[in-house]
Amino acid sequence: MRKIDTDRELRRLESLAEWLDNRFRIPGTQIRFGLDSLFGILPGVGDGLMLVPSVYVILRARRLGAPISLILRMLINVLLDFVVGLVPVLGDVFDIFFRANTSNVDLLRDYLSR
Repeated sequence: MRKIDTDRELRRLESLAEWLDNRFRIPGTQIRFGLDSLFGILPGVGDGLMLVPSVYVILRARRLGAPISLILRMLINVLLDFVVGLVPVLGDVFDIFFRANTSNVDLLRDYLSR
């Protein structure tokens, strides 16, 4: 089995979270959003599609040695994002301000830095 380059993997996950949560900015404001918010506009389908990269982040965290307690916190973030994201309009606004993927990568970074 290959040894995982933790720093490189963390940078990749940070980049993915950036695209999912913060990549774009609403012109004239400081409000940022990502692909998760864009795809969330498509009722049900978009939120379902965005589960895939969110779960990928969690699977990579597990592979990097994150304990089950951390994985559960990450799953709660993703499930909250998914469930609230299903609600028309409220879910779209929630997606802009609740950055589940960024939060999950931050949790992983904090764990790995210890």
